[in-house]
Amino acid sequence: MKILITGAAGNLGLLLTRHLLPGHYNLNLLTHNRSLPADVASAPNVKVFRADLAQPATLAPACEGVDAVVHFAGVLFKPGPERFLPTTNTAWAANMVDAALAAGVRKFILVSFPHVEGESTPENPARGDFPAADPLSAHARTRLAAERYLFAACEKTPMAPIALRPGMIYGRGVLMVDAARWLMERRLLAVWRRPTWIHLLALPDWHRCVKATLAAEDARGVYNLGDDGCITLQGFLDTAADAWRCPRPPRLPVWTFYAAGAAVELYASIFGTAAPLTRDFIRIGMASYWGNTTRMKRELVADLQYTTLAEGRVLL
Repeated sequence: MKILITGAAGNLGLLLTRHLLPGHYNLNLLTHNRSLPADVASAPNVKVFRADLAQPATLAPACEGVDAVVHFAGVLFKPGPERFLPTTNTAWAANMVDAALAAGVRKFILVSFPHVEGESTPENPARGDFPAADPLSAHARTRLAAERYLFAACEKTPMAPIALRPGMIYGRGVLMVDAARWLMERRLLAVWRRPTWIHLLALPDWHRCVKATLAAEDARGVYNLGDDGCITLQGFLDTAADAWRCPRPPRLPVWTFYAAGAAVELYASIFGTAAPLTRDFIRIGMASYWGNTTRMKRELVADLQYTTLAEGRVLL
């Protein structure tokens, strides 16, 4: 099976690539500005393609002979995401979808998240459909627009559209978790007081879900991916702090986080640096999310290796 992974040099893209390398896959790895590690780029079952998602003509070579696309690519950590995300999250995804259709790709997997359905909780879970109203954050709105484009473009074509909506993926090597540990060890991490439900998924189970999606001939549609636990972001951070032997993060008022996001964005805009914290990132972070995983268990992975954080704590 030949698989094209976009954003292969990014965090989750590279973790998936490393997981698939020993398997019976031929991997086309799409990169733009960032280079792949030498051991990955030189693997015998890897072909590296430098392309620009903003330039559709550059995408065709990477799609040639491909059975499935796994689309991660995008832009993060820049100020003013409301301005660039409609391009990087939606238009670039549309260019990739069009290139895959033109090449006769059989399956397109868009990596998304349950936030696209808006606020959801264990009592009112995300159902795996397309909401009538757009979510509040630009990150979620533009990813939802990409999902809608994918499914509309694939109508009456042989290419199967798939949106995987995992909860928060955790494990060693996951950028957001590693960043939380770095900040926590320096007593620089805080969290808001209002409890925020999150749906977790251990990194090994995320990889199992992707492999199952690639293998399942009849897979199509939206899949919410998550474990069986019910936990808040605050509870997760407290558990992580205990595992890392760090002080638990203090609770601060909501306004302090928006003020910090505004300050980081202003600094990044003036000095041309990355913006690891933005006001829209805070907005999406404060939205509870928890998805109905019935389809995942029925069609992809029936039994997870790490069913709750109590089991997955060893991965922190």
